[in-house]
Amino acid sequence: MLAKIAEMPKSDRAMAERLHAIIKASAPDLSPRTWYGMPAYAKDGKVVCFFQSAQNFKTRYATFGFSDKANLDKGAMWPTAFALKELTAADEARIRALLTKAVS
Repeated sequence: MLAKIAEMPKSDRAMAERLHAIIKASAPDLSPRTWYGMPAYAKDGKVVCFFQSAQNFKTRYATFGFSDKANLDKGAMWPTAFALKELTAADEARIRALLTKAVS
């Protein structure tokens, strides 16, 4: 997984490396792995969250998303993916909170 991050263009790589640090600190029970060639994090072998590089999908933004294994259910509709052009301190705090809920 770290090799996949190292292959990314600089801006995506910086976000993926920062997300890796946030995930390891906020949800240490998640195991890093690749999922369809993307960096991902799993619990009990099931992917909970992942990072899609903008470059790999030829989009104007990267994506941080959660699978259906994440415990984020809230009512009948809730977000499962977030567009990222950069990571601010506020974004990092929100991701930490989502990770805590996702693995609860």
